[in-house]
Amino acid sequence: MQFLKNYLKTPIIIKAFSKIKRKDFIPQGFKHLAEFDEPIPIGYGQTISQPQVVAFMLEQLQPKPGNKILDIGAGSGWTTALLAQIVSQKKGGKVIAMELISELAEFGRNNDKKYNCIKKGVVEFLCQNAFLGYKEQAPYDRILVSACAQKIPQEWKDQLKIGGKIVTSFKSSIIVLEKKKQGFEQKEYSGFSFVPLIQE
Repeated sequence: MQFLKNYLKTPIIIKAFSKIKRKDFIPQGFKHLAEFDEPIPIGYGQTISQPQVVAFMLEQLQPKPGNKILDIGAGSGWTTALLAQIVSQKKGGKVIAMELISELAEFGRNNDKKYNCIKKGVVEFLCQNAFLGYKEQAPYDRILVSACAQKIPQEWKDQLKIGGKIVTSFKSSIIVLEKKKQGFEQKEYSGFSFVPLIQE
């Protein structure tokens, strides 16, 4: 994906994109579109996001080796595998992927198995509502939300470590929240479009 050179800046994220192939997360019949910069349907009204958007979000998230990351709206499992590639470079790194639609959770889980993410214990793929986060394994270094929420729940903020980041879509923007001791610093980048975050 040569066009991603304009969006990817961080070496460890660039390496993840080179190792984790998007075509492995796309349904049969659409794999020929894997190298195109466009969202692709994965069923049930959901999509695998266009590569430049994923690249932009990961650059804002800045995942690190050894991080524990909550991946909300995991869908196809592509972002989960990208994150797993990064966090696994240091002992203790883990990605908890959450997808509410059971068929997509199974699809994403099977896709991630292609990279042994789950077998190695780096990825845990859960089928449940993520609107309240997942306090069982909190706190998190990073939280990535790949679907559009109508609001940013307080639970996500509470489950984030000091110094941690949330990158989420909200309406037509990508919101970046960084947790400081005195509160949150927020940045907003407009001009994006996402499928809605399903809550029930």
